[in-house]
Amino acid sequence: MPKVTFANTGQTVEFESGKLPYHEHGKPESILDIALNFGIQLDHACGGSCACTTCHVIVKAGDEKNLSEPDEDELDRVEMAPGLTPRSRLGCQAVVTGDVTVEIPSWNKNYVSEGGGSINLGDAIPPPRSL
Repeated sequence: MPKVTFANTGQTVEFESGKLPYHEHGKPESILDIALNFGIQLDHACGGSCACTTCHVIVKAGDEKNLSEPDEDELDRVEMAPGLTPRSRLGCQAVVTGDVTVEIPSWNKNYVSEGGGSINLGDAIPPPRSL
């Protein structure tokens, strides 16, 4: 059974391929799909349709043999992600086929869901919105 470790949250989840409920958030058994099925927050402003970079993750281990190959749409989109690395993937597109370890960059954790944009402000907290 494949395992996904979210390095900076200290959580590891295991699932049986073909048995994970799919709720149309990213590709089935993608990092995003797995995270949301196990209650791990991974922002996905576009709903997992490869139209933004809020689900950007950095693969720390297992990428070449344990994730699907990125297609042209993902490669074009991920190039726009702040903090891009050679091991960057979009969580909504990277389908897990074996054990992987990923890191969710600090800039995207809850930033968009709190009303911010998709720019890299590190760990900055956006100013309060006026009512």
